Amino acid sequence: MTRFLVVLLALGWWQGSRADDKAPAARPNIIFIFVDDLGWGDLGENFQNGKAGKRHATPELDRMAGEGVRMLRHYCPAPVCAPSRSSLLTGLHQGHAKVRDNQFDRALADNHNLATVLKGAGYRTALVGKYGLQGKLTSGQGSPASWPAYPTKRGFDKFFGYVRHADGHQHYPGDRWPLGNNRGHQSPKELWHNDREISSALGKCFTVDLFTAFAKKWIVEHRGASPEQPFFLYLAHDTPHGALQLPTGPFPPGRGLQGGLQWEGKEGRMINTAEGRIDSYVHPDYRQAHWSEVERRFASLVRRIDDSVGDLFQLLRDLDIAENTFVVFTSDNGPHSESYITGQSYRPTSFQSYGPMDGMKRDVWEGGIRVPTLAWWPAGIPGGGEDSRPSQFHDWMATFAEAAGVPVPALSDGVSLLPQLTGRGTPSESTVYVEYSVGGATPKYGDYAAERQGRRRGQMQVLFHGGYKGVRTNVRDPGQDFEIYEVNQDPGERHNLAGTSAAFGTLNQQMKDRVLRLRRPDVTAERPYDGIAVPSIEVSGVEPGLRWEIHEGEFPWVPRLENDAEPDGTLASASLAEVPLPAGAISVARGYLRVPAEGNYGFHLETAGKAVVRIHEAILIDADFGYEGERRSSEINLEEGLHPISITVAAGADVEPDLVLEWTFRGETAAIPRTSLFRSGRE
Repeated sequence: MTRFLVVLLALGWWQGSRADDKAPAARPNIIFIFVDDLGWGDLGENFQNGKAGKRHATPELDRMAGEGVRMLRHYCPAPVCAPSRSSLLTGLHQGHAKVRDNQFDRALADNHNLATVLKGAGYRTALVGKYGLQGKLTSGQGSPASWPAYPTKRGFDKFFGYVRHADGHQHYPGDRWPLGNNRGHQSPKELWHNDREISSALGKCFTVDLFTAFAKKWIVEHRGASPEQPFFLYLAHDTPHGALQLPTGPFPPGRGLQGGLQWEGKEGRMINTAEGRIDSYVHPDYRQAHWSEVERRFASLVRRIDDSVGDLFQLLRDLDIAENTFVVFTSDNGPHSESYITGQSYRPTSFQSYGPMDGMKRDVWEGGIRVPTLAWWPAGIPGGGEDSRPSQFHDWMATFAEAAGVPVPALSDGVSLLPQLTGRGTPSESTVYVEYSVGGATPKYGDYAAERQGRRRGQMQVLFHGGYKGVRTNVRDPGQDFEIYEVNQDPGERHNLAGTSAAFGTLNQQMKDRVLRLRRPDVTAERPYDGIAVPSIEVSGVEPGLRWEIHEGEFPWVPRLENDAEPDGTLASASLAEVPLPAGAISVARGYLRVPAEGNYGFHLETAGKAVVRIHEAILIDADFGYEGERRSSEINLEEGLHPISITVAAGADVEPDLVLEWTFRGETAAIPRTSLFRSGRE
């Protein structure tokens, strides 16, 4: 047994990463603008501005790009809505997230998420727009009291928007839409303001306008009531998804505090654009006779989003908070090919929304998972930059935690993107990983590679490793090779490097091994490789015992601490020997677990404190959020040999954690023997 005495002291702002006098102020406001089904190539500065023929424009987003950073290789965790939103909010990639594949309306895990972490840093939090992670009850039923994962039960102080996934398929919650191709797309939808359903008061309210006007209202009211408190706004639009509905009229004149979209709060005229005829306004730039109706609609929808972003930015300037507000704009996945209008179809080929790449929504080719992303923060991010390092949604947890001055939870998979965005510090390598399963095939679009057209999707997997992208589609054999591409120079994935040399053969095996080491199976989303034993590693010169470190500081949760400190000692005399710790400390034990034979091993943890255990990159046991001392167990299939293990333990000032970690193999449960724990000999 190991006894850890841990008390909590305060962390400093951006600890250790700022060496200049121009570091931004602590705790910026944070706004995350999330749109639905916008392709990488739909952003003007990414692709539209330089293409010939039919194109649309995003002038306000282009301005944001010029004042911030274009993230040219930012990836969604899966090429469809629900898993992307889950990984974004929880900071976990799809090898760990509890919402995978097409699990729409499944409950967001009751664990750390962006809202709870930022509330822990003193932020006021709001979710405006589309949610879809509330947890299902009977079809079409439910209320805030009965939905287990309602936003206000997941760290958000305020919620205004659509709860159910499918409700976001209609962009007029208070009106019947006669053009819809089925009843579900025609009928009004429930829209919730905290615990009140208010759709009956939202006649002629178009959701882009409605969500933006409410977001502006909320920011103004919060600034008036608590001007010193930073805020986190998750603004999740449900457009330009496949309903392709239009606003009632032109964007209102002006921007910001006095102009643009405004909240009026009157039943029947909740916002200042709730007038005229629903679904009627085509932007004048897109009224060309040779365009189809759905093309005019799509371009007008994107332009409305663009105008709303400009409106929001002007509000920040009017309130004199733009300088220290961190804004991210991105999309949940690649472009769609859907139209909910009876008798009319839409294809992303109209504007080549996937840019110079193959793939769209539900594909794991670059066009399906590489998403248009901009980061803007005048006090912290130099303008006009481009970031070509691969990164993914789960990195925003670590990024926002660092910006807010709190530690990153150990139960997260991302890295902070601040060094690459700000130009200060050394960037860390992001784990970019995708797994997703869906029927159907990649469309037969003429500008896609011939061998990719009509190719079955099925079980799909992507890993970026060693500077290359590995991708597998329609995986049936767990030993199936990855195709390997260097997508920085070959975004269209035209040159498969797998099998071209012995080096790429070695890389292929490394990819196969690593995907088994960084994920955990989920019975609700079974994969062909779930039953394969996690490969061990070869390490020379190991010595008995784990190394351990003590880190002082205040940690509101079990933190992720980097493996860059000198060890304070070793746990060599027993499986987990008693370690005397000073007041105000976190203990991390690291090293290798030697597994005597291949098989399924059960691990069991109990502690009066809190702890997170990982094997390789995979989360083995989570005993942090909501943990109250109960026994927690997890089973994992391990290959014989050495496996990296880390145990991070924390407790309150007056608690001795009394951590016990045992394992079960072939029906026998026992303490992990001292002969199974090792560290690198150089330590």
